[in-house]
Amino acid sequence: MKLLVLQHIAVEHPGVWRDFMRAGGVTWDAVELDAGEAIPALDGYDALISMGGPMDVFEEAEHPWLAAEKAIIREAVAERAMPFLGVCLGHQLLGEALGGRVTVMAEPEVGLMEVSLTPAGRTDALFDGVGETLACLQWHGCEISEMPAGGEILAASAGCPTQAIRVGRHAYGLQFHVEMTARTVPEWAAIPAYKQSLESALGGGAVARLDADIAANLAAFNATAQRIYENFMVMAGALVR
Repeated sequence: MKLLVLQHIAVEHPGVWRDFMRAGGVTWDAVELDAGEAIPALDGYDALISMGGPMDVFEEAEHPWLAAEKAIIREAVAERAMPFLGVCLGHQLLGEALGGRVTVMAEPEVGLMEVSLTPAGRTDALFDGVGETLACLQWHGCEISEMPAGGEILAASAGCPTQAIRVGRHAYGLQFHVEMTARTVPEWAAIPAYKQSLESALGGGAVARLDADIAANLAAFNATAQRIYENFMVMAGALVR
């Protein structure tokens, strides 16, 4: 099993999912798009993952590689029926690449929050074994405001009704984060735009408070991340239950 991972800033990598990949003998190639690395052909890969980043899906003038990424997502999902998992920016890229629309939210979601599975989400294979309500990390100011054709909403929050989506059989997007490690908050807070959004939403000292809150709940986050990862890998053919 070999995965292609698209990254948009070095600190937004698959997090604890990398530990599960290593433990399961899964290999992956990480492509750092913001550093000018080219997206390889999809031949030889079994699934595609797209992570988060500080840019927005509509900023193609500033980040021309966004157009290439949307094209490879369309190829993977619409032409190859390849298992796909997008997180935060990757989730929004899935929506826009397949004909949906991403817009700026009235109020950003930043910090530890909860999302609730929809009736569709409660029966979806990606969330098998996950509670109807799950704690997660939010750090975004845009959302999928119009779903792509054939898409289904699997999770929602009060501020964002498109927290998780599925398009087709096994192309998924998660607006939220569960893949955190003990280093996630300090690594992300080193990015000025991220730190500003965090402190704007939660006030001074937010970095230390959020870091402490995640540390206190990291075992639960890791358990949720592992269940979602394993469910996705079953769909990708890497695991059998």
